[in-house]
Amino acid sequence: MTGRPQIVTETTPNLVRLGDAAQAFIARNRGLFIDGEWHQREARIDVLDPATAKRITTVARGNAADVDLAVAAARKAFDEGPWARMTPAERGKLVWRLGDLVERHADELAELEAIDNGKPVTDARWGDVAFSHELLRYMAGWSTKLTGETIPLSQPSAFHAYTLREPVGVCAQIVPWNFSFMMAIWKVAPALATGCTIVLKPAEQTPLTALRLAELVQEAGFPDGVFNVVTGLGEEVGAALAAHDAVDKVAFTGSTEVGKKILDAAKGNLKKVSLELGGKSPMILFADADLDVAIPAIASGIFYNMGQTCTAGSRLYVEESIAEHAHEALADHAKGLRIGPGLDPATQIGPLVSAEQQDKVLGYIRSGLAEGARLLCGGERHGEVGYFVQPTILAETRPDMAVVREEIFGPVLVSSTFADGDVASAVREANNSIYGLAASLFTQNIDRAHSVAKKIKAGTVGINTHHVIDPALPFGGFRQSGWGREMGWSAIELYTELKSVGVALNC
Repeated sequence: MTGRPQIVTETTPNLVRLGDAAQAFIARNRGLFIDGEWHQREARIDVLDPATAKRITTVARGNAADVDLAVAAARKAFDEGPWARMTPAERGKLVWRLGDLVERHADELAELEAIDNGKPVTDARWGDVAFSHELLRYMAGWSTKLTGETIPLSQPSAFHAYTLREPVGVCAQIVPWNFSFMMAIWKVAPALATGCTIVLKPAEQTPLTALRLAELVQEAGFPDGVFNVVTGLGEEVGAALAAHDAVDKVAFTGSTEVGKKILDAAKGNLKKVSLELGGKSPMILFADADLDVAIPAIASGIFYNMGQTCTAGSRLYVEESIAEHAHEALADHAKGLRIGPGLDPATQIGPLVSAEQQDKVLGYIRSGLAEGARLLCGGERHGEVGYFVQPTILAETRPDMAVVREEIFGPVLVSSTFADGDVASAVREANNSIYGLAASLFTQNIDRAHSVAKKIKAGTVGINTHHVIDPALPFGGFRQSGWGREMGWSAIELYTELKSVGVALNC
């Protein structure tokens, strides 16, 4: 270890809500996790509680030299350590054990996520963390199923030919602040299951659960160097990882703008790249929909995680004959959502992650109103402390408005109508975006449901629901929403290479 840890916390009303385990972890104030050891650094980054805007603690501010150390550790572990000699069954057992540890510490992890990100602790516990330990177990099962195949060749000579599926190597994984723990597991689970090694870079706003994950990885028994965590700024640590010539693959979740920078940085050694980027997901509400189902689903589609969701259903298209009633019902639903600190179990809408994000979202709301949108509810910050924004609905929006074109990443729904029966118009406007991550439609007409789902350009389409995820279901986007698919067998393909072998037969 180098340097001395700096334990810096402030007593806030939110901190006292933490359980003993979460408080003990924050007091440990870990440094960088490299090659199985903790390395402290004098340079630090403040970690803020979004509900109070006060400092929780600090974490180490890594740099390019730290990235070199972490990548070297991952390379050694991949090429020559016990991890490289481990059988698929042994590897799968370790991944499963990590899933068990995540479940065992689920309450602690949910609390750390709630105070770090601001999200409701109930959502973190039964959404983020529960999904994560199930995904680890799902991916553990793939460890023993990475098979190739024999292939008959059409050459004049006799050959025995087959394929091998092998781990891609050292993986840089850069994850965002909106689902910091779950997004890490989305990448870590398939990488470990396939035999890769990892350098994880969490978002500088939300590093706590990634550091706790490092402790759990160590407790599970993974060899040193297999999993490393370097906290720091994107322009320092993230950029160094993306450009590093000893990294074989970079996986990134975040904005489309930064994703393009990742691509540019990765071109030096043409490393493999997978990107899960932005979205401006449409929701289409047809007049025959069951509104008792549709209204809460649409509200969840946009307001879940305070709209800080890449798949957030932020554009609503409503058939004219039900528009007034639907808008009124949605506004009533939004006004009834309980706003408060994420650690309060009764909270349904927590704060946004930062002052910067709050300013950005409020700026978009002002822009929409200035361009002629009609405010149905919300539109303001909530309270005087923390980064809260009221759930907001803007009606009578137009395709040329910035609030319709651009990703807001906040609790803001923009709505417009389409003429009764004009399904083609609804589909056309739904597809009128540079993005294509998710979409949903609400109807009781089964023929229309499948027909429209087929026409929408998005990686995931929900019918009478919006957020659709499962460990077995591929997830990713069309267009500028990214490259590649996470979860399911598709994630295994992201972290493996296919090798062809041909043997000349002398017979």
